[in-house]
Amino acid sequence: MPDVQMSETRDPATDLTARSSLRAARSAFDAYMHGEGFTENTMKAFQSDLNILAHYFGAWAAIGDIATQDLNRFTDWLVNDRDAPCSPKSLARRITTLKVFFGWLAEDGVLRRDPAAPVAHEPVSTPLPEILDDEQVESVLAATNALREADKPDARPHLLVTLLLHSGIKKSECMSITLNHIDLDDPEQPALWIRYANPQRRHKERNLSLPFWWPTVLTDYCAQYEIETALFPCTARNLEYVLSHVAEQADVDQGISFEMLRWTSAVRDYRAGMSAKELRQKLGLSKITWRQTSQKIARLAGPRL
Repeated sequence: MPDVQMSETRDPATDLTARSSLRAARSAFDAYMHGEGFTENTMKAFQSDLNILAHYFGAWAAIGDIATQDLNRFTDWLVNDRDAPCSPKSLARRITTLKVFFGWLAEDGVLRRDPAAPVAHEPVSTPLPEILDDEQVESVLAATNALREADKPDARPHLLVTLLLHSGIKKSECMSITLNHIDLDDPEQPALWIRYANPQRRHKERNLSLPFWWPTVLTDYCAQYEIETALFPCTARNLEYVLSHVAEQADVDQGISFEMLRWTSAVRDYRAGMSAKELRQKLGLSKITWRQTSQKIARLAGPRL
């Protein structure tokens, strides 16, 4: 697996120490979340939770003075003594905020240890993402191959599905691909560069290997659709319709989505023995985001063979 191209953006935790205040750490954490590309809703939720934390300990409290027992008292206060007691769902989210925030400080060396790691976390049960099993993957590929070889051939469904299954990229990343992001210099080892225009997301850029046969599908597709620059010069909704049609052809009752193929790709790589570091980098995830994602992948995959 090639090394991931990392961002040269300054680490927002660089100027923090264990004596830094909660206020300073929260400001640096905001910059970190923006740089990592956290969603707007996630950032707002984390900021709200950290406001409550700062209200409890004081905005000028030194982050290095906050110990596990202090965080346990804080969570007890959230449930039993706060004017607006937490629901189980809100408590689970706020504990997640503590673990992400203090985990980030520990991973960056600001704190010697993570005080939130031992805090009991009983998240509200949420269903695991849906994935395709091996039999369904075979049915899907058979359906897309049939469309590619029909009397009026259409290579797009096969190109799209195989791209997503082998790369595990997100919908937004898929829609941003241009032909010059595809490296065909070595016919035996084609590759895809995932690029970001936003400098704050450059750390997510990476080089992904594609199957040796994939360029042949690409050639067919480009000829049929007269592709010149963007790999998919259409809307994401158009490609969602393509996936829905493939699901019908393959008798996949739950349908097929970008997210489903991303999770399916990750689970297949996990089962094939890809290391955690390689898989995290392939998916373009930060170490913090990887914590929960890796647990879901392991549960979806079951025991390794």
